[in-house]
Amino acid sequence: MENPIIFSLILLLPMLGAFLIGVGGFIAPGFRKNEKGIGFLATLMVAIPFFIILYAFFNFHEPIHFGLFGSSDSLQWMYSSSSSVGLNLFFDYRLDQLSLTMGLIVTGVGALIHIYSIAYMHGDRGYYKFFLYLNLFIFAMLNLVLGNNMVVLFLGWEGVGACSYFLIGFWYEDMEKAKAAQKAFVANRIGDFAMIVAMLILYNNFHTLNLFDVTLTDGTVIGGLIEQLGNLQGTEAWLVPLLIFIAATGKSAQIPLFVWLPDAMAGPTPVSALIHAATMVTSGIYLIARMGTAFLVEEAETVRMIVAFGGAATAIMAAMIAIAQNDIKKVLAYSTVSQLGFMFMALGAGAFTTAIFHVMTHAFFKACLFLGSGSVIHAMDHTHAVKDPQDIRTMGNLKKYMPATHITFFISTLAIAGIPGLAGFFSKDEILTMTFMNFMNGQSFYLFVWVIGLTTAAMTAFYMTRVYFLTFRGEERFALPKAGKHGHEDHGHGKDAHAKDAHGADDHGHGHDHGVHAPHESSPLMTIPLYILAGLAIVGGYLGLPAVFGHGTHALNNWLGGHGGHEGVVSMHHYEELEHHASFGLEIILILVSIAIAAGGVMFSWNLYKKHGLKGDAMVKKTLGKFYTHMENKFYVDELYQKVIIDPFVFAGKNVIMAFDKWVIDGFVNGLGSVMLFFGDTLKLLQTGAVGNYAMMVVVGVVAILSYLMFA
Repeated sequence: MENPIIFSLILLLPMLGAFLIGVGGFIAPGFRKNEKGIGFLATLMVAIPFFIILYAFFNFHEPIHFGLFGSSDSLQWMYSSSSSVGLNLFFDYRLDQLSLTMGLIVTGVGALIHIYSIAYMHGDRGYYKFFLYLNLFIFAMLNLVLGNNMVVLFLGWEGVGACSYFLIGFWYEDMEKAKAAQKAFVANRIGDFAMIVAMLILYNNFHTLNLFDVTLTDGTVIGGLIEQLGNLQGTEAWLVPLLIFIAATGKSAQIPLFVWLPDAMAGPTPVSALIHAATMVTSGIYLIARMGTAFLVEEAETVRMIVAFGGAATAIMAAMIAIAQNDIKKVLAYSTVSQLGFMFMALGAGAFTTAIFHVMTHAFFKACLFLGSGSVIHAMDHTHAVKDPQDIRTMGNLKKYMPATHITFFISTLAIAGIPGLAGFFSKDEILTMTFMNFMNGQSFYLFVWVIGLTTAAMTAFYMTRVYFLTFRGEERFALPKAGKHGHEDHGHGKDAHAKDAHGADDHGHGHDHGVHAPHESSPLMTIPLYILAGLAIVGGYLGLPAVFGHGTHALNNWLGGHGGHEGVVSMHHYEELEHHASFGLEIILILVSIAIAAGGVMFSWNLYKKHGLKGDAMVKKTLGKFYTHMENKFYVDELYQKVIIDPFVFAGKNVIMAFDKWVIDGFVNGLGSVMLFFGDTLKLLQTGAVGNYAMMVVVGVVAILSYLMFA
């Protein structure tokens, strides 16, 4: 396994999978029909890298450096003869504690989503293209988290952006879905511009874009950026972290660039799970955690507060919107935006490992929730009893029909709500503790962040319990006439044949006027990943036990911070300083407050909807008045962007173009014509038809030329 070519398979296999599936699907129509073959090939190309990374995780204690095809100098694609310039870039990668952690999340959760998709996408006309894009997405994300220099990282950064465009707009024939893909693409470009500027500033200061030390063939060592970020001074000391934060707001959907993420629901549900849980939205968190040193310099203190404030504002705003949504995927989408806000609160508090901890736990329960919602949508569409299979108001009592989906969704709901013992409790409690410790450290601003965090945690518990209860418990709100109750298999096709019409696409060649069905559980290919993810949502939090359990019990901190006999890769200085201020009694109090908030939110929501059913929404609406309407309409953010940014640009664009066309293009063409007409009209006066006049002109011309030659 020490052979670097083995590690290069982590990247080569997803790329090879995308290539084989793409070429096979394009040139061989018969290949496209082998759905399970395509699905298992794509899954294998992600699962093998997971096991390679897992092997490295357990067997190597030093960073592993490798190139795309083995050794690091196999693909040197930028080179300067002067080592002092430092423009020596390789397609090289690094497996250290942070990239191993992220790599396991990306490939592990990604592989489960691939398995789920084999059944979910059954019957789709673009089946092979879907898996091509999934493999490509994983390849791009691995470039992002494993890249050893900022250029490779940026290529991965752009790659996930392009793949999200392909996948969100997968059913591009629907204009709304195509627009959602465009929206994601454009919103992310704003953040990308900030990242490019940050890279240029860093290169100008340190003459390198390598993240870690690079040894050239002549033995010269070029220092990496990570060690030098703390040396930034003057304007650059706050400008670089600010630009990195702006870049992160695009990929990780924070105010003001969060608007693309809820619309990303337009893609197939496995895409939502992949983007929301394991890949794209974690990019910004990873970037800031990797470059955390830049955020800890004294001049960047205000930037850290901006990061924390942006996270808190995003978290509570998205949570308020989620309370008033009825589309099960939209609720989960705003929940993701809100949870990302929690992660930014941790980053702003200087607790980078805490943010990565929440990335990990969130990947488990959010992937489970999204895949569970796909299973629910699949079942509801199968009934043909409701107009909108994603509207939780048309569901109820699905616990009776879908036991596997129900229990896994229930566990993940409790996890995200922050119920003790489950993964979400540990990571969310740690975020709240770290923000409060900043307050205890003399920064009163973080008390505000902590209060916002607590309020958001209560809202999360409330709206997630609402979704669970209205979906799986209470009365059945879909009509199932007795005459129409017959098995889906009566139609002679598999359980998954409705995978595509669950999204409003075609009906696979059979009509939908053949009666009403009872909802049914999804196939094992869809429920097995749910069980695994729900299991991880239970045990994942024990990698980060609070300090009250004893010093050194936080395994993830030990791993990332370098307390296990290896060098740390995530800055722990500020974290340890904060942890030092947390007394045993204070931490116990903070934990109890966190438990009370989560339990209170769950119990209030449970009692409300158990007692009143859908009327519970009306009661909340009556209590909140017009504010609820604002929440329902997502605070009109999309409309605001339309009026303030898009419409003026469209108006200015149209008028500038029209003015340019009228005054420049038309003016030049018409002016040229007028000039020609003028000269034509003038010269035609000379056309008298008298030969004598023409002879006189020739004589005058000859005299003029001779005069010029003689006197010039």
